[in-house]
Amino acid sequence: MICDVLFAALAFLSFALLLWQWIAAQRFPLHRRMASADFAPPVSILKPLKGCDETTAASLETWLNQNYSGPTQILFGAADAADPACQVVEELIQRHPQAEAQLHICGKPLGANAKVSTLAQLEKSAIYGLVLVSDADVRVPADFLANLVAPLRDEKVALTHCFYRLANPATAAMQWEAVAVNADFWSQVLQSQTLQPLDFALGAAILVRRKTLDDIGGFKSLVNCLADDFQIGQRLARNNQGLALCPVVTECWDTPMGWRQVWKHQLRWARTIRVCRPLPYFFSILSNATFWPLLWAIVSAANARTLCA
Repeated sequence: MICDVLFAALAFLSFALLLWQWIAAQRFPLHRRMASADFAPPVSILKPLKGCDETTAASLETWLNQNYSGPTQILFGAADAADPACQVVEELIQRHPQAEAQLHICGKPLGANAKVSTLAQLEKSAIYGLVLVSDADVRVPADFLANLVAPLRDEKVALTHCFYRLANPATAAMQWEAVAVNADFWSQVLQSQTLQPLDFALGAAILVRRKTLDDIGGFKSLVNCLADDFQIGQRLARNNQGLALCPVVTECWDTPMGWRQVWKHQLRWARTIRVCRPLPYFFSILSNATFWPLLWAIVSAANARTLCA
């Protein structure tokens, strides 16, 4: 009887939390454009590279085709000149001679996080006051940059970032992961934002003021950190710098993955969240509106069978 009441309470709590997330999601202006023609500050875009697949060239090219009126500098960085991504980038630069784009070979890692090591070395060549960081598998619409800079009209905002979706779920496992990102990850981020201003950044695309980045030690201070996107957001928030969530969504493209690969992917994300935000990670199980009602139904059926025996 006690177990029945307990699991019933947890089931109703999970539905209440799910409703809270749904309301938070309804209030967020997802996909709304906010670009302004009279605001286009210069931006340096840093793109760390490691390997490539059949989607890499198309993803990188979207950054060279931005409909943005301000000056942009694109710095591609790889640890090794033999990396196949280097040839892809060289071909793209040849096809877009009008773009201020360069490929840098960054050489020996500066710390445990190879991606951040590349960023720290690219940072030295960035010439503009805004720095944008995005992975090689991220694909964006032509007006993305114009929308991402828009929140920086407010001088209190030091960083803007955005949601991402898995754009090519080619297998059943990837389709499951895509649903998890849209239905679970997005909603938890928006739920968190209703409690307090976000104090972490989402890593698909992060745009930060160069001065505030320098104030926290630049990328070189993050070369041994597990989650550089989370750390940047945390350190800026501790310095009372504002973070803004842009409503335009990026796309992440990947090669087909099976259940084993997707499981490893999700497990790595879960471990990262557990390390970075242990308390919210622990309580996130309470919002599972499938697990608790199912468990309640099983317990109730077991109790009913016992009473009838």
